[in-house]
Amino acid sequence: MLNHYETVFILTPVLSDAQMKEAVEKFKGVLTDSGATITNEENWGLKKLAYPIQKKSTGFYTLLQFDAEPSVVEALETVYRRDERVLRFLTFRLDKYAYEYAEKRKGLKSKEKED
Repeated sequence: MLNHYETVFILTPVLSDAQMKEAVEKFKGVLTDSGATITNEENWGLKKLAYPIQKKSTGFYTLLQFDAEPSVVEALETVYRRDERVLRFLTFRLDKYAYEYAEKRKGLKSKEKED
C-alpha cells in the first residue's frame, strides 16, 4: 500500500546553486529508483535557521512530497545521513487531513503561477 509522505531537508549554505540542484536531484533519484512517485517539489531557498547548526546560521530548504512504500523512507533517510551536505531533515507520513491540505496548497500555488 502506498502512503503519502512529505520530506523537508536543509542543505548547507556554502553550496553553489548548481551543487544544491545536484543534491536535490540525487535525493529525487533515490526516491524514483525505489519506486516512489514525486507529487510536488518546492524550493524554499536560503533561510535563516532558528539556531546555529554546525556553526551555520542559514541553509537551503527544500520540500518534496511523494507517494511510496514505507521501506522507501528508510532508504531515503539513510542517504540523508550519509550526505555531509544535509544539515537536518524530517520525513513524515501525511494523514488524510494533511494530504487534503497539501493538495489544496498545491492548487493555490498553481493558480498563483497562472496569474
